[in-house]
Amino acid sequence: MEAPLSRALLAELIGTFALIFFGPGAAVVDAQTGALGHAGVALTFGLTVAVVIAALAPISGAHINPAATVALTLAGRFPMGRVLPYVAAQLVGATLAAFVLLALFGMKGTLGVTVPAGSVGQAFVLELIMTFVLLLVALRSGLPWSVGGVVALEAMMGGPITGASMNPARSFGPALASGIWTAHWLYWAAPLLGAGLAVVVNHVLSPREPIEADPHQAQEFAPQSPQP
Repeated sequence: MEAPLSRALLAELIGTFALIFFGPGAAVVDAQTGALGHAGVALTFGLTVAVVIAALAPISGAHINPAATVALTLAGRFPMGRVLPYVAAQLVGATLAAFVLLALFGMKGTLGVTVPAGSVGQAFVLELIMTFVLLLVALRSGLPWSVGGVVALEAMMGGPITGASMNPARSFGPALASGIWTAHWLYWAAPLLGAGLAVVVNHVLSPREPIEADPHQAQEFAPQSPQP
């Protein structure tokens, strides 16, 4: 059974708030102190995603990403009627976190806003590929450590070029709070295209007969459990 929509939306809001508060927040703290470094910021993103999935996946699936919600819907694992409420909750959570960071630190590190460091075309292709890999791993595994590990890996590699968003909500919150919208469209278009590609490739890779899942494995994209 699915969790009640109100509970699932609250979980998505909280999860996306945590992602933006700790992820871009790490970039902001590093800009102020220099204590974390690029690797530290990337690791913070990955750890945050892993923790959020472990805590909230049984309630909402812990999408915390409009591209993930779209991928699940295209894969037939998520009801169409919940897509817009989920995306709205994710955007609200991201926006709240970005404005909390603004109140705490001002415009340090431009609030971790994602803007291309090179050409728009380069950034688009990188974001598309990174989102594709992230969501393919999530669709085929969904374990907290695997998804968090991919996020850290991609943030390590792609962060200096695009900000390694892979997530329209992650880009939207800091953009709204900072007022910086440079090439913002690509942080929606590339992840959504990457989500569709991940669904297609996952379908091609899937076996004809479903593999029985280990009931003890916490999966981000597993069917939601009824809550007490």
